[in-house]
Amino acid sequence: MVQPKRVLTGAAGLALDGAFRASVLARSGLLAPARPDRVVRAGLALSGWSATLAGGVTVAALLHPGDRAIVDERGSLTFAELQRRTNALARALRELGVGPGDGVAVLCRNHGGFVEAAVAASKLGADALFLSTGLAAPQVRAVLDRERPVVVIHDAEFAAAVDHVDAARRLVAWPEDAPAAGGTAIDALIAGGDAADLSPPPRPGRTILLTSGTTGAPKGAARGEPGSLEPVAALLSRIPLRAGETTHIASPLFHSWGYTHLALGIALRSTLVLRRHFDPEATLAALARDRAAVLVVVPTMLERILALGADVHRRHDASALRVVAASGSALRAGLPAEFMDAFGDVLYNLYGSTEVGWVAIATPAELRAAPGTAGRPPRGTRAAIYDERGLAAAPGAVGRIFAGNGIEFEGYTDGGGKEVIDGLLSTGDLGHFDAAGQLFVDGRADDMIVSGGENVYPSEVEDVLVGHPAVADVAVVGVADEQFGQRLVGYVVRAAGAAASADDLKAHVRATLAAFKVPREIRFVDELPRNATGKVLKRVLVADAAEPTVEPTADAAT
Repeated sequence: MVQPKRVLTGAAGLALDGAFRASVLARSGLLAPARPDRVVRAGLALSGWSATLAGGVTVAALLHPGDRAIVDERGSLTFAELQRRTNALARALRELGVGPGDGVAVLCRNHGGFVEAAVAASKLGADALFLSTGLAAPQVRAVLDRERPVVVIHDAEFAAAVDHVDAARRLVAWPEDAPAAGGTAIDALIAGGDAADLSPPPRPGRTILLTSGTTGAPKGAARGEPGSLEPVAALLSRIPLRAGETTHIASPLFHSWGYTHLALGIALRSTLVLRRHFDPEATLAALARDRAAVLVVVPTMLERILALGADVHRRHDASALRVVAASGSALRAGLPAEFMDAFGDVLYNLYGSTEVGWVAIATPAELRAAPGTAGRPPRGTRAAIYDERGLAAAPGAVGRIFAGNGIEFEGYTDGGGKEVIDGLLSTGDLGHFDAAGQLFVDGRADDMIVSGGENVYPSEVEDVLVGHPAVADVAVVGVADEQFGQRLVGYVVRAAGAAASADDLKAHVRATLAAFKVPREIRFVDELPRNATGKVLKRVLVADAAEPTVEPTADAAT
């Protein structure tokens, strides 16, 4: 696998005050008392494995071996069982040639096999490459050809996308519903393997996450495993997760948000509930059955849960929920209040990126008081706004968002990186801080539309349009225009039963915003193209907007 290029030196690192860190970890229950002999063994294990995924499982298996670690559609695993199974899988991978720094690709939905693959790779110091299950087969092949992992662990349903890989290097994690296509089932390797504990590798592995690819082909972003619990403490300082609770991770594990909660959940010795496919009512039913305290989602999942309506909500007792943690794309204006009105003030929204990790987190109180806010940076994170010249933007002015926290990525696997100013990494977004120090994201820097010499942020227009009762979903893009440079095109999904016209929606925007921000054209669609984490694929819309609409002829209209 190509070694990633280091792009940050001396960035704003996570250096939390010791007393603050200890108080946060104690409040979460991570430092709860345990049997002295187990504590000693766990301390020795943590000193060797550090705060890696492998270390988290090893420590949890020592402290709470009989507690449930994973629950999926095939059953459950305790921490002791997870430890033994990942030991055996790691040894099997080593026999296939996987060593420190080698690549292990994972193309799996949310289930225990994904977790076992990630932990086994961590135990070997291998680099785990997580592939989106939403990629088309040619995209999967292109990424595998570029990254060249030693082994590919995949669900059987994706066999056709990986059939160019030697059969001996294909391992099937979930065999149901599709043929294995020559791959070996990891269950067979585990059953016949040596489950004895391994020694820590000479170097920790990396995780390689794919960028969202909303404006182009996804790239591999490499990040080393954390060497301490400081990132955990930083996140817990804003999102009050507690040790030993049940967490339902609906967000895809291959995405940075889902993977973050996999790592957090293991560190907190949580019971992680996983399902291969998201269904809004099935999720509510699972929350009620498991008395889950935490739900991890992307915003489109919140929308689908809300769309079920109050009658369905009342069928399932979700009163145990303390935290609904959302990230992955922008929240629709009004969504936080609507969700919290239905489920209580439990919503926490994280703004960040695959490359920089987190930038800011908004608490329920902040989402209530300042709708649209991305919140505040957690302890140990520094965020700043710079103008196009790389100078600090004036207070309240919109500019480019940069951040640093010590968990930034190490670079793209092709050797590229992101712009760095004053040790802070570019997020690629535009935003501003208000007078109270809360961050607001105004849109992607590469999404900004210049129409007739005026700058237009699509998110501003989208927020106005989605406020119309006839609009269920919307995206605004810019397309080349000979007269204005760019013109605005709005893509609108009508609300059920609504009959608003394009002129109605233009008038709605004109009543709130300047004339140059009114879309020149409104196109009605059944749904917006989105990736697996719910982000709108605007490059698809830009390509569509460049094509002229076909007006029906008089004959066709009769």
